[in-house]
Amino acid sequence: MNAITGIPQGTDLRAEIDRLRKERNAVILGHYYQSPEIQDLSDFVGDSLELSRKAAETDADVIAFCGVRFMAETAKILSPQKIVVLPDMDAGCSLEDSCPPAQFKAFREAHPDHIALSYINCSAEVKALSDIIVTSSSAEKILAQIPKEQKIIFGPDKHLGGYLKRKLGRDMLLWPGVCIVHEAFSETELLKLKVQHPGAPVAAHPECPPYIVDHADYVGSTSGILDFAKTMPGDTLIVATEPHIIHQMEKAVPHKNFIGAPGADGNCNCNICPYMALNTMEKLYLSLRDLQPRIEMDETLRLQAKKSLDRMLEMASGTVGQGDVGARP
Repeated sequence: MNAITGIPQGTDLRAEIDRLRKERNAVILGHYYQSPEIQDLSDFVGDSLELSRKAAETDADVIAFCGVRFMAETAKILSPQKIVVLPDMDAGCSLEDSCPPAQFKAFREAHPDHIALSYINCSAEVKALSDIIVTSSSAEKILAQIPKEQKIIFGPDKHLGGYLKRKLGRDMLLWPGVCIVHEAFSETELLKLKVQHPGAPVAAHPECPPYIVDHADYVGSTSGILDFAKTMPGDTLIVATEPHIIHQMEKAVPHKNFIGAPGADGNCNCNICPYMALNTMEKLYLSLRDLQPRIEMDETLRLQAKKSLDRMLEMASGTVGQGDVGARP
């Protein structure tokens, strides 16, 4: 018996997770940034919002969300009748942490003539304080529907907001949050890699700083980057986002070569999301066994947060989940 986890020595975790999945009538969601072993046992693998929408369409009683806390909260917002568990409740997000609800509320009150577009990487409380939620794949379509004269607050990701400002010419007030994973890429090391692989395109997530995005041949959501990897004509791609997405690329097009963009030390280890890494097979097993830790949410907060999500889906539902790999075999 493991004294820390209470799991008997020699337990076949994969078999036990499959057993509990059936017993609990559970659906397991795995984000693209999870470890390959978690991705491979998940019922659905994809981006955060599309995973929550797929889980809501199932008849599952339990959602085990292998991702981070704001993603599990979104699943609860869309599936209030289901039990939602997160393998490790400490699996947070630097973008969520950068935008405390009280500070965001005060910022909004200081700019009453602005509407608030908030990136989905934020807490339920910030969603409730927002007018429209956006994803990296839906933001452009939503901004195109908002009159140019309407003043906008965009948070919490200043790099995604800055990319949209530059591309669309929209003047927006940016909340100063960043993703620590995408902030870690090195322009110098990326340029060295481009020299080593002449002609290889670069695909970057818009959470990356401008000095990375400016070198990209494709900029898009994680699902969009996966689609680009499948359809690009060449055989080598440099990938500037969390490197666990490469597992899905290698499964989809095994004849191609995928290289993670490096950090300042010349490798991509510093670009593995430390929050996503908190979820493990052991913690997933325990969360299904004990139905803990569980996402709980006040109904008033849930409904307020759902309004901004619903507005996004009304304006850009066709952009959500593009490139998702769908159900596991």
